Amino acid sequence: MLLLGAIALAGLVVAVYAAWLFHDLPDASELADYRPPTATRVYAGDGTLIGEFSDERRIYVSYDQIPDTVIHAFLAAEDRSFFQHGGIDVSGIARASIKNVLNLASGRRLEGGSTITQQVAKNVLLTNETSLNRKLKEAILANRLEATLSKEQILELYLNEIFLGYRSFGIASAAYNYFGKSLAQLTPQEAAFLAALPKGPNNYHPKRHPGAAKGRRDWVLGEMEQSGWLTEAELQQARAAPLVTRDAPQRADYKDADFFVEEARRQAAANPQFGEQLRAGGFYMRTTLDPTLQTAAREALMQGLENYDRRHGWRGAWGTTDFADGWEKAALEQQKTPPERRSWEVAAVESVSGNTVRIRTARDDAAGTLIAADAAWANANRPLKRGDLIHVQKTGGQYALKQVPRVNGALVAIEPQSGRVLAMVGGYSYALSSFNRATQAKRQPGSSFKPFVYATALEGDFTPASIVLDAPISFAGGPNGQRWSPENYSREYYGPQTLRRGLELSRNVMTVRLAQQVGMKRIVEQSERMGLPGLTPNLSVSLGAGEVTPYDITAAYAAFANGGRRVQPYLIDYVQDRNGETIFKADGRQCRECGRGFSGQESPRLQPRGTQVIDPITAYQISSMLEGVVQRGTATGARGLGRWVAGKTGTTNEYRSAWFVGFTTDIVVGVFIGFDDNRPLGYGETGSTAAVPVFTQFMQTALEQRPARPFVRPKNAVFRMVRGVEEAFRPGTERQAPPPVQAPVIPEGPQNYYDVIRREQEAAAAAAAATAPPPSAPPPPKREPAEDLSGLY
Repeated sequence: MLLLGAIALAGLVVAVYAAWLFHDLPDASELADYRPPTATRVYAGDGTLIGEFSDERRIYVSYDQIPDTVIHAFLAAEDRSFFQHGGIDVSGIARASIKNVLNLASGRRLEGGSTITQQVAKNVLLTNETSLNRKLKEAILANRLEATLSKEQILELYLNEIFLGYRSFGIASAAYNYFGKSLAQLTPQEAAFLAALPKGPNNYHPKRHPGAAKGRRDWVLGEMEQSGWLTEAELQQARAAPLVTRDAPQRADYKDADFFVEEARRQAAANPQFGEQLRAGGFYMRTTLDPTLQTAAREALMQGLENYDRRHGWRGAWGTTDFADGWEKAALEQQKTPPERRSWEVAAVESVSGNTVRIRTARDDAAGTLIAADAAWANANRPLKRGDLIHVQKTGGQYALKQVPRVNGALVAIEPQSGRVLAMVGGYSYALSSFNRATQAKRQPGSSFKPFVYATALEGDFTPASIVLDAPISFAGGPNGQRWSPENYSREYYGPQTLRRGLELSRNVMTVRLAQQVGMKRIVEQSERMGLPGLTPNLSVSLGAGEVTPYDITAAYAAFANGGRRVQPYLIDYVQDRNGETIFKADGRQCRECGRGFSGQESPRLQPRGTQVIDPITAYQISSMLEGVVQRGTATGARGLGRWVAGKTGTTNEYRSAWFVGFTTDIVVGVFIGFDDNRPLGYGETGSTAAVPVFTQFMQTALEQRPARPFVRPKNAVFRMVRGVEEAFRPGTERQAPPPVQAPVIPEGPQNYYDVIRREQEAAAAAAAATAPPPSAPPPPKREPAEDLSGLY
């Protein structure tokens, strides 16, 4: 009876324990539809990988996408009999038990003898606690998994879920992070290294523990050979290969789009259709970025900011050293070069003799001399001395002296027909400052706002040939209760002038008079319709006293290039989920016949994007007048780009911001230069000096892809020659154009603009001389008025 009672009690205990063990076991059938968190990968318009959003850096791949070499490597390392056992490998557990006797005696980590199925159960359904209870649950769940899923499904889950170090979850992510390759490109030795990592990624880190990493890799190769998955010759060749991996995990090889990718992330996160799952949903995101233009934009802006910085002198070394042992490492840790300037190096000045400056680099301990002109540039302001830490760039056999600018800026390039953002750079270096000045910095645009004033006037009763007086004007109730008297930059006034002349030479007083006649309320309303909201209807706003972002004003200029339509700028073209279904598309236009087969009939026609906000004739008039700004106005620095390039400079009070927004029929580009704290850039740092060169450098690359074409002439416009320039008029308004001044001889056909102006001035001078009494003394030499070339208000 006692024995039976003991047996019954033992059975009860076992039953209670089993009930407790089973009561909270997860359902293994859930894994049939399980998908681990997967990274959203971001691509440029041409398919270049430019970024990734993820909490766990994982790229999910199906079983049929995994090469046999990779499968064999993991089976050899983790579970050679995976396809033979039923979830629990009894012989493997026995082997692990024998080894654990030795491990226990030597103090090593105990082996669990778990199969791949058991590891899937633990990684996905259980915790990482080390206990008998967990091992029993693991065994039970492994058995259930084998009954629920196929071997291929279990192995697929394992290879996609497992953590392999280098911020890599799953084999596809690890292949890219360690080797920069896809799974199909891996060699046997690379696959074997990945298979060596599940036991402890930190123990086999290829940079911190290269010996242990290669040893473990070679062991896996040996296991592959013993299983018949490698020949002896292949084994020897693979073991002889060095273990070469990347220095650190990378999200993408293309590194010029940090500002663009972050702005795309911000916009995607705010999208209710997929934003909540952005970092775990495994989306495929195609953006509008053009990598060629993006690289050109980054280089043009950085070069422009460095050129500005050089104009304002050497600021001195950023650190010092006494050349004690280990100075190189200390210097590299103290300040690194901007990642975008990959050719720059940290160096120390060894000796100075006049403009002969010897330096030594910290990274590779190379000696050399500075370019004499660079040494002279530095010595003219803050002379170099021994021990100064500086940035240099090797140029030929010498080193150029470099300095990280304190000034910053932005460049945005947009396709005017669609609103696609082709390039975006929000500052000198994303690593130094992630603040995106293209989309987040609101600054006064100065005279780059004037085209919106003139466009509003042209929408009313004005034409490009209308006359506005350029003469002093004053208003009561200005800032601080004082009178406001706007002035031209040259402090000169030129009398009656056409609208074209006023915009080409950025006449401030003319613009204010025009705004007064048109009405600031109309101008602000028109600006809002074109994409510049939040402006107040004050006359000072006509000269650019409001605040805009480079992103917004560049998009607003698109209406001038595309025939008067406001297009919404966008960075994300479309998004697909992990199953390839499109869940977001920026182009929402419907085309019922776009899917039909071709049978010789006319192609389907899509409506143009955007909303018509100004008359196409007005858009052409402004484009033509802004083309004049480039050819003979305030932006002649861009004239070398050729015809059909238009734009407007802008410079704010005290030279605090410099702007240029330019365009052709196919691309609109906005450039902003300024300090983050809005301090002055310095005397003479106008839009034409600081911003136009950046635009010009960028457009030299852009025009290779998109050659400039004539601006589209509206079919219903009337064209007349006015002072040697062909002007466009709305029908019926051409009669308001003043007749050309009669001269003794007027050449037929198009004429040089400056020749026409010169003949008019000579005729007026001759008429005045005919009626004036003879002077008693020779008149003083006539002083020509200075050209108004800055766009300053």
